[in-house]
Amino acid sequence: QVQLVESGGGFVRPGGSLELSCAASGNIRDITVWGWHRQVPGKQREVVALISSSDETHYADSAKGRFTISRDNEKNTVSLQLNSLKPEDTAVYYCYTLDFKAAYWGQGTQVTISS
Repeated sequence: QVQLVESGGGFVRPGGSLELSCAASGNIRDITVWGWHRQVPGKQREVVALISSSDETHYADSAKGRFTISRDNEKNTVSLQLNSLKPEDTAVYYCYTLDFKAAYWGQGTQVTISS
């Protein structure tokens, strides 16, 4: 089992920045992928950014050039730097990890972009 706790969501004006962080605990040694997804009411949860245990990254087209995912092996955290935020980035952002057995999700953190 892996437990994930997100932090860093909030309210920001368009063009602003936020950093999301996710702390992992439990059986983390078998995690192969870390990442962030987001979801708005009435829509499917979608991938925002992923990073593998070998630090290969993948970004959704909407995130490329604006968001940056990173990991800290010593702290067992994964972070998502959100820059140049747009109103359409408003969503609940979920931390995600994948090991050989299952996918794990955090409880989600709300990100709201509005003028």
